[in-house]
Amino acid sequence: MKKIFLFIGVLSMSFLNAQDITDAVRYSQQDILGTARFRGMSGAFGALGGDMSALQINPAGSAVFLGSAGSITLSTSNIQNDASYLNGFSTASSSNFNFNQIGAVFVYNNRNESSVLNKLSLSIAYDQTTDFADELFVFGSSSNSIAEYFLGEAQGIPLDLITVRPGENIDGVYSFLGETEGYSAQQAFLGHESFIIEANDLNDPNNTSYFSGVVSDINNPVLQDYYYESTGLNGKFTINGGAQIHDNFYIGVNLNSHFINYDRVTRFDEFNNNTGSAVNEIAFTNRLSTIGAGFSAQIGGILKVSNMLRLGASLESPTWYYMEEETTQRLLTDGVNGRVNLDPNVINIFPEYQLRTPARATGSVAVLFGKRGLISLDYSYKDYGSTEFDSDRFDDFSDLNREIENTLQGASTLRIGGELRNGNWSFRGGYVYEESPYKNEITLGDREGLSLGIGYNFGKVKFDVAYDYSEQERNQQFYSNSAFTNFATINSYRDNLTFTLSLNL
Repeated sequence: MKKIFLFIGVLSMSFLNAQDITDAVRYSQQDILGTARFRGMSGAFGALGGDMSALQINPAGSAVFLGSAGSITLSTSNIQNDASYLNGFSTASSSNFNFNQIGAVFVYNNRNESSVLNKLSLSIAYDQTTDFADELFVFGSSSNSIAEYFLGEAQGIPLDLITVRPGENIDGVYSFLGETEGYSAQQAFLGHESFIIEANDLNDPNNTSYFSGVVSDINNPVLQDYYYESTGLNGKFTINGGAQIHDNFYIGVNLNSHFINYDRVTRFDEFNNNTGSAVNEIAFTNRLSTIGAGFSAQIGGILKVSNMLRLGASLESPTWYYMEEETTQRLLTDGVNGRVNLDPNVINIFPEYQLRTPARATGSVAVLFGKRGLISLDYSYKDYGSTEFDSDRFDDFSDLNREIENTLQGASTLRIGGELRNGNWSFRGGYVYEESPYKNEITLGDREGLSLGIGYNFGKVKFDVAYDYSEQERNQQFYSNSAFTNFATINSYRDNLTFTLSLNL
């Protein structure tokens, strides 16, 4: 059983090693994985409403329903990652099953013709907003060893602090360093005790400079491979209220309760038989578990300009999250000093922190052709540079927040969808373009996607199916450490098949 200890994080530097810009982007991006009709039109529903997932774009959409209704949605998804790393190329794919959405709207039609309010609506819904499932594998030969990672963390730390003294053990020292010195000292300790790095002066307990125990350069490359797997989701529960004012204006409000569940495991392996290397094999495993809970609100309106034209606008507040994280680590090495297994029976529990994700503004327009079909367009904007970490404790996130402001940018999303009706059949298609939140788009590129869908109306019951596909390129840095900058280029291809059963209540 793991020994659990509280990672106090006295030094702000050590705490910031646990959170970085990739976390800010991961938890700020949301892509409603909603109903099949919604996904069949690439989510372009801001001026339309009348769909349970449309409420997540524009809360006024609940008042567009003609009567009470409900829906439930399931989907299957597949992601393929093509990875290029130096002279190596690999492909990894994974599939999973999602419970995307469930919700109901209850509509009260006011028969009083003299009243300003023609209709009131109340909705309760759950929507999955992000699927964190991902898997990739990369390999190649490099002149830069992972020893640089441990060197970068160790420089400036006294040798005496990261050495096991008589009467001490690995677990105790690792735990002590986490509680008093922070994450960087733990990494330096692992690197030193495994002989990956060594002190320049072994006889000086105050030594603060180190060198690599691995020989690697352009003439003596090392073989490396990296495995990454993540699971989890971001979802939200929504209480919605809407109203129709006269015949041509709809308004709505959402109160959203968010939750995050994210788990990730990575393993980095390195091999060499270079002359002079004290270490020939390295296997470094890290596990991260994150949970979070948050709150946001939305307001929106839809204006029926004419029977053909509708306009929509909505604003979603920032989401304020409370986050908790814990990590475990294991390091194996083999070399001239024999096989070393550092597997501390310790779970690093990081102090709770807050994360504020960006607000989102959306403008929408839709053209309706009676019962024959429609075309809809949504434009959304989020300023990712406004993402902010904070803490009720004494942890200082000012450096990280400054880095976020300098690295991230405002990003636009364009969604276009159309629907063609023929009797009880509906045929749908859509396109989505999402700008990268990074100023340097090499880190994470723009995302593009296409969708198709079909539905049949049985009367009180409707059944819809949708297929959507998207692709995006990114650079996957193995560790957020300036000393070890190796990364792989990943081309990600994701497709989903979604099924929705709807019922008029």
